[in-house]
Amino acid sequence: MQPAAEQAGAVGAGDHPSPGSPGPTVPIRPLRFRELLDEPFALIQANIVVLACSTVVGLVVAELIVVAITAGVSHLTHGSDQGTRWAAILSTAACAWLLRFVLRGLTVAIGLASVAGSPIGWRTALRRTATVGTPLLVFHVLFTLVGVSVLALGSILVVTFPLGLLWLGYLRAQRFVAVPVMFVERASHATAVARSQLLVAGAEWPTAGLWLCQRGLMVLLAVPLLGIPWFLSDFSGTHRWQVIVLTTSAVLLIVAFGEVVEAATRVVSYVDRRCRREGLDIRVPEAR
Repeated sequence: MQPAAEQAGAVGAGDHPSPGSPGPTVPIRPLRFRELLDEPFALIQANIVVLACSTVVGLVVAELIVVAITAGVSHLTHGSDQGTRWAAILSTAACAWLLRFVLRGLTVAIGLASVAGSPIGWRTALRRTATVGTPLLVFHVLFTLVGVSVLALGSILVVTFPLGLLWLGYLRAQRFVAVPVMFVERASHATAVARSQLLVAGAEWPTAGLWLCQRGLMVLLAVPLLGIPWFLSDFSGTHRWQVIVLTTSAVLLIVAFGEVVEAATRVVSYVDRRCRREGLDIRVPEAR
C-alpha cells in the first residue's frame, strides 16, 4: 500500500481541509473526461494571483536573459544576422526549458495545496519544489529527451508524424501523474514513475487523449499570440531588435501558459486516478 497524501496544510490531496479553510478546489471524486479538461482551469482560477505573479516574474527574467545573450552574441559577431538569429533561437529554447521546469514545480505545489484546502504562496511553493528538486530535474531531462527523440523519429516521413505524436501521447500518459507523486509521497524519480504507471494503468489512452486535446488547445492559442509581434511591429517598426524581443516574448508566454495548464492537469488527474484506483474519495469513519 502506498502512503496516503499528507495532512491538509501540506502538499497533499484528498484530506479534510483545515478548519476555516475554503475547502478543496477540485472535487475529490472520480472525474469525467470533460471535467478533466475543465477542472485544471478552475484550479488555476482559484490561485490566479500567485500563479500569474510567478509566471510574470519568470517571463521577465527569462526574456532579460534571452536579450542579454542575443545582444552579447550579436556584439561578438559584429551584428551578423545568422549569429544573432541562432543566439535568439537557442537562448529562447534554453530559457523556455528552464521556465517550464520552475513553473511545473510551482504549479503542482500550489495546485496540490489548493486541492487540500490550504492554499499557499509562491515562497512556500518554491521551498516545496526545492525539496523534490533532484527527481523533478531528472524527470524534466528525460521528459525533454523522450519528446525530442520521438518527434524526430516521427518526422522522418510526413505520414509517420501523427503516429509519432500518438506514441508520444501514450508515453506521456504513463508518467502523467509522476510529478504530483513526487510532492505528495516524497518519492524518487524511479518510484514516482512506477507509481504513475500503476495509477494510470488501464487509462493510458484516455489520458493520452487528454494530453493531445491540450496540445490542440495550445496550437489554437499560439496562432494569435504569435501574430501579436507582427501586429505591434506596425507601431514600433520592423527593426530587428523590436521583432526579436516581441517574438521571443510571445514564444515564452505560450510555453509558460502551456506548462501551467499541463501542471494543473497533472494535479487533477492525480486526484482522479487515486479516487479510481484507491478509493481516495471514500471516508472511513473513525473507530470509537
